[in-house]
Amino acid sequence: MTDKRSRRTADRTEAIMRTTLELVQEIGYAKLSIEAVAARAGAGKHTIYRRWPSKGALFLDSLLSLNAPGLDYPDTGDIVADLREQIYAAVDLLGRPPVGPLFQALVGEAQHDPQVAAALNERFIIPQAEKTAVRLKAARDQGQLSPDFDLDLAMAILSGPLYFQFLIIQEPVTHEYVDRILDALFIGMRPRQ
Repeated sequence: MTDKRSRRTADRTEAIMRTTLELVQEIGYAKLSIEAVAARAGAGKHTIYRRWPSKGALFLDSLLSLNAPGLDYPDTGDIVADLREQIYAAVDLLGRPPVGPLFQALVGEAQHDPQVAAALNERFIIPQAEKTAVRLKAARDQGQLSPDFDLDLAMAILSGPLYFQFLIIQEPVTHEYVDRILDALFIGMRPRQ
């Protein structure tokens, strides 16, 4: 009996999250309501509120539930090529619907809801930043980067222009733009001969 109940709960959760994403794409995040999600998903409003304290929390879980490709770093021994491959995958993912517009809406909500901001940082931003830091540290330890280069500053230099382009001026982030960032960054991080 509990397997049936667990499956029914999982199916209902999936339907609620799928409906949330559909509605955000149709009407925008600002007009999204728990009531609209409940009506379309065939779920009770109280069922939704028991699982998610706000529409922002529901939207975050819904977006993170998408089966996006992994954004893990390869380690070919060439830090620039490895960063390029991973960042290309990320900008390709964010550059097309539904993920790009949904992620923009989520970041917008995080500016107004501290709980959504904290959860977004904890569940997406920090894990991705840690993967990048691990790959950069390995490159530094392998002598591909200057031994005194600043990991935190490298992270800011890598991510800042991408987020600026994608979220602030809302221009496409192209592979060529990524190449320009990597070229500018790695001129100063190469070990001195």
